[in-house]
Amino acid sequence: MQSFSKNRIVPPEVLLNGYRNGIFPMSESRDDESVRWYSARQRGIIPVEKFRVSSNVRRIIRQGRYNCQINTCFRRVMEECADRNTTWISDIIIHSFEMLHLAGHAHSVEIFDEDENLVGGSYGVSLGSAFFGESIFKKATEADKVALWHTHQILKKNGFTLWDTQFYTDHLSQFGCIEISSEEYRRRLNKALKKSADFRYR
Repeated sequence: MQSFSKNRIVPPEVLLNGYRNGIFPMSESRDDESVRWYSARQRGIIPVEKFRVSSNVRRIIRQGRYNCQINTCFRRVMEECADRNTTWISDIIIHSFEMLHLAGHAHSVEIFDEDENLVGGSYGVSLGSAFFGESIFKKATEADKVALWHTHQILKKNGFTLWDTQFYTDHLSQFGCIEISSEEYRRRLNKALKKSADFRYR
């Protein structure tokens, strides 16, 4: 773990350099005025070719219950992800990632219901052919999982080779998440950074 001095914003180039070196930023609470850098001895990833969702989620997608958009309300997605009792997404991180979004490297996948309400979503960072998933939220049944399904479609279609989840959890394992060593992660990251991929939906 590396400390980062207090700032009102972490510049996009600093964020990208961190991801390029296998570390990621977190705060301790929503109003925390500092950002720290973290790594992990064991890293969670979802192999793009092994992603899966339940039959119920697939049914919801086939029924067209939700509409998916990308990058239309990036900040709102981040704020929804941060709206919980405990969060590592501080206001400084939201401001910083909004700048990274404007620079074309941070993306949101947004799920809307039939009344055009934002009911789910996820966001992350793209660099080369690597995608660093950051957080997800839901306000309707399975909307977070539908967001992950659409994220997978985007990554698969556009040739992304590394889907980083930072940590392995039992929750993420249902989507195919596995745990690899930091050495293996570094190897995969370096390879992914040598290839370009665009995060586009259509």
